[in-house]
Amino acid sequence: MAAAAAPPPSPSPAPAVIREDLVPTGHQVFSRIRLATNADVPHIHKLIHQMAVFERLTHLFSATESSLSSTLFPSNSPPPFTSFTVFLLEVSQTPFLPIDQNYPNFSPIYKTVNVDFPITDPEDEVFKSGGNDVVVAGFVLFFPNYSTFLAKPGFYIEDIFVRECYRRKGFGRMLLSAVAAQAAKMGYGRVEWVVLDWNVNAIKFYEEMGAHVMQEWRVCRLTGDALQAFANVNI
Repeated sequence: MAAAAAPPPSPSPAPAVIREDLVPTGHQVFSRIRLATNADVPHIHKLIHQMAVFERLTHLFSATESSLSSTLFPSNSPPPFTSFTVFLLEVSQTPFLPIDQNYPNFSPIYKTVNVDFPITDPEDEVFKSGGNDVVVAGFVLFFPNYSTFLAKPGFYIEDIFVRECYRRKGFGRMLLSAVAAQAAKMGYGRVEWVVLDWNVNAIKFYEEMGAHVMQEWRVCRLTGDALQAFANVNI
């Protein structure tokens, strides 16, 4: 009686198929931080509105392009950093060409950022800035204040915002660093801002970069009818 044939060997596992389009290959994003001008007001207005949506404060948003233009960039505007100042963050897929924007205390900041995947910007046409493929990605608005304890001026950041598709790539840190560097260059004593208590991601980010989140302080504000009513008290 013939011996039974040996069972066939178990099939080898199929080699893993690697999707080349899913493998991070590294992509460069060129960025620039420059001083905003009156021509940038339409973009600034859109950024502020997006920030109001993110912060769930659209019911307080009443700024218009006209009101921003007249208050941020009035005729005979004071020099940068002596009043309201806006740094604009722009990105591009190609290196930036030099621009003629050299002030005594500031020159545009350029940095190349490496990301794993290309950034898809659904609003690139809306936020196109100038020629080529330059797009506005965010901004920071700040102005000087003063510390009597330090006997030094400082900067107060009113707004800092990076559009959603450009977040978590280091651009917010770049904007904050640009303000901090400017304060240090001018011999200022500190940079301050506020953060919403529910924005735990932002709070963690600020603490990791060394900022002290001051829990014991509260913002006090007079605005609208309350401001007008109090303006007439005891006068």
